[in-house]
Amino acid sequence: MSKQDAVKKRVAAAAAAASGSDSTSSIRPSSTVTTTLKELYSAINTTIADYTDSLTPRLKLIDSFLVFLVALGVLQFIYVLIVGNFPFNAFLAGFISCVGQFVLTVSLRLQINEKNKHKHSIKKVDEDEEEEPKVSRVFKFISPERAFGDYIFASLILHYIVIHFIN
Repeated sequence: MSKQDAVKKRVAAAAAAASGSDSTSSIRPSSTVTTTLKELYSAINTTIADYTDSLTPRLKLIDSFLVFLVALGVLQFIYVLIVGNFPFNAFLAGFISCVGQFVLTVSLRLQINEKNKHKHSIKKVDEDEEEEPKVSRVFKFISPERAFGDYIFASLILHYIVIHFIN
């Protein structure tokens, strides 16, 4: 009889759980998902509009080169997964070249961006609210010409090392 009582309790618990759930509760998550997707779509559109309105053509060109470098690195990685990595040093040289050039280009983008040359207020966590925040300028003494010269010099060194790594 104890087995029958246990089965009856399970059936009663399952029936209570089924009757406790509303049919409207399944509708609410879909409307929440729809609202979330609309908010995500709105946020993406706002970000793209702000990006196209506020950036200079020089920074857009740098960003497109960064996207190209990421795509090239992903393409090399997919090639190694599909075909194989027989000349492993050649794969490493190409992939390291993409990653290194990406890092150098991001550094160039940071130095050329005019927003990094204006005053920014930097407030430390342990400073009080009443104190005047310290003001500093990031890259204020670096001209775009010098930044580009440093970029070219560092790129030449990077590619020199990569070519000697292949050999």
